[in-house]
Amino acid sequence: MGPHDIEKLIAVGRPSLPPDASFAVFATARPDLLANRGVGQLWRIDLPEGTPRRLTRGTADSAPHVSPDGASIAFLRGDAKRRPQIHVIPAGGGEPVQATDAPLGVESFAWSPDGRSFGFVARTPEAGRYGTVEGLDAAAEAPRHITGIRWHANGLGYLADQPAQLFVVPAPETDAEPFYDPAPAVRPEGGEPPRKPVVPAEARQLTDGPASHARVTFSADGAELITSVDEIEPSRRDLRTRVVAVAVDGSGTREILSRDTGLSVWDAAVAADGTIALLAHEVGDEGVDFIAPGVGLWLVEPAGPRRLTDEESIDLGESHITVDGDDFLVQHNARGRNRLVRVTRSGELTEVLGGDVEVGGHAAARDRIVASIATTHSFGELVLIDGGRERTLTAFGAGAAASGIVTPQERTFTGRDGYPIHGWVAAPEGDGPFPVILQIHGGPYAAYGIHLFDETQVLVDAGYAVVYCNPRGSSGYGRAHGRSIRRALGTVDFADVMDFLDAAIEHDPRLDGSRAGVMGGSYGGYLTAWVIAHDHRFAGAIVERGFLDPATFQGTSDIGTFFGDEYVGVSPDDIARQSPMAVVDQVTTPTFVIHSELDFRCPLEQATRYYAALKRNGTEAEMLVFPGENHELTRAGQPRHRVQRFEAVLAWWAKHLPAH
Repeated sequence: MGPHDIEKLIAVGRPSLPPDASFAVFATARPDLLANRGVGQLWRIDLPEGTPRRLTRGTADSAPHVSPDGASIAFLRGDAKRRPQIHVIPAGGGEPVQATDAPLGVESFAWSPDGRSFGFVARTPEAGRYGTVEGLDAAAEAPRHITGIRWHANGLGYLADQPAQLFVVPAPETDAEPFYDPAPAVRPEGGEPPRKPVVPAEARQLTDGPASHARVTFSADGAELITSVDEIEPSRRDLRTRVVAVAVDGSGTREILSRDTGLSVWDAAVAADGTIALLAHEVGDEGVDFIAPGVGLWLVEPAGPRRLTDEESIDLGESHITVDGDDFLVQHNARGRNRLVRVTRSGELTEVLGGDVEVGGHAAARDRIVASIATTHSFGELVLIDGGRERTLTAFGAGAAASGIVTPQERTFTGRDGYPIHGWVAAPEGDGPFPVILQIHGGPYAAYGIHLFDETQVLVDAGYAVVYCNPRGSSGYGRAHGRSIRRALGTVDFADVMDFLDAAIEHDPRLDGSRAGVMGGSYGGYLTAWVIAHDHRFAGAIVERGFLDPATFQGTSDIGTFFGDEYVGVSPDDIARQSPMAVVDQVTTPTFVIHSELDFRCPLEQATRYYAALKRNGTEAEMLVFPGENHELTRAGQPRHRVQRFEAVLAWWAKHLPAH
């Protein structure tokens, strides 16, 4: 798989079903180099034996939701200014009808239970900003007066001048007569030309003020919208979530979950009997304990929220909730897989879809379940579970498979302190010996998985063996595993990646341990920088979008108000003890620093200061900075930039670690 083959990585989004489960609808997405953007459309497949067919022909259609009566499908499509707006089509296909005209686009939406309207979340721009005054350039806008502890977010920008509010809007009739532009005509003196009818209908705003709202779910009777409230704190970060119910008729708001409950909420769903289910985790007495959070399923009950899943062993952090009768479907992250599981109201958990899959989304109706998945050979497929039997309904991975991919070999090795380290080795065809690249993932509470991963496949295609694992600090191995590096970055995590590399080389004669490189992004950039300061065996290193200086992270990063405090600590000694910048003078490995201009998660200054320090110390170093990109470059950046990055990575390795 070469750099340009990213166009063959077709992802399948969260599916939707009508009440009778007679068909499924879902969106695909892939990078397109010619358009230089992500593209995708909606697909429909009749169940159980149908063939997938493309339902829409938009550029980037997404987030389909079938109406409560199954007759229509609502989805998001960019308008003329690429702002995502709700559109509606008949369930069998047809010309979309636009339902919203939000100035900055719609973030999320839901059908009302009667199918007559939508509730949606959209950001409301402050007057004079974000194009609200024609011709007023952003550089000429008024200054921003910031008083809170937070002011920006990666991929979004400033926060306080574009709060996310709740709205409702009527659902348009898909077969109604279109509106037509009035033709020019001579009017009587003083006569006004006729105005084009409002298309779409005017939305009614339910919330206002500086607070933002996230997610939107209708109550079972349709009288309220359930949402979480995000208020910018004046001086100290607080991860506790307040959940409220906003009356659709505008009569008021009631609190469902107070901050005093101590939960950070990730998702919410409402069962037919009105029961509210949450994906949430506890954040401790200080309200900022997010490390290995133990996200679980909770029910909101009169006595308070009740946890249904085990905090220490069950991780639902990469999930959403599907109501299935009296039960709930969620995704459990474990050992590089994301399984679909059913949880009863008594807390009983059973596996619905397992094996070598990573479930990304799901829907259920009439004893049928559909799920979008990724596998070792496909970036995205749709699976039907019907009568206990599983069947893959799509073949979107065929193109990527034809480009030439390898199946990584799963390995578990014992580290120096007896701890088991789980990971994979991917190598080209043949006996080798191959130069070895150690890959380190971000997070740190994240994990490598079994899905088709372009970062690994491109390197293997270029002739490298790739070694990667989930060291302590990663997700998917229990909460203790994830929390083991709290205030101890660069200790057991460093030992685990190095021990896994050494064991992989020892056990596989195809791997040439005398020719090795190391690379990683975000926290992986942190640990790469830490590795090359303490181990000088590597021919080269790539430090990408790295968390490199905890001392400057607070005040520059969008998560700087709590991330470094919790992972590293706040004392100067703790910060220095775990800081790559504090040991940069020990680096002798040739280092390639890659970063993006608009990265607000690990800001650009982390890269430039680290690069400048390498240069000052006489270490061979180069830097590549991408304009217009943020922290998500490798996953969601402009396709041309993604290819250019791959080409730069391969050129660096060809120079410092030639494969041939």
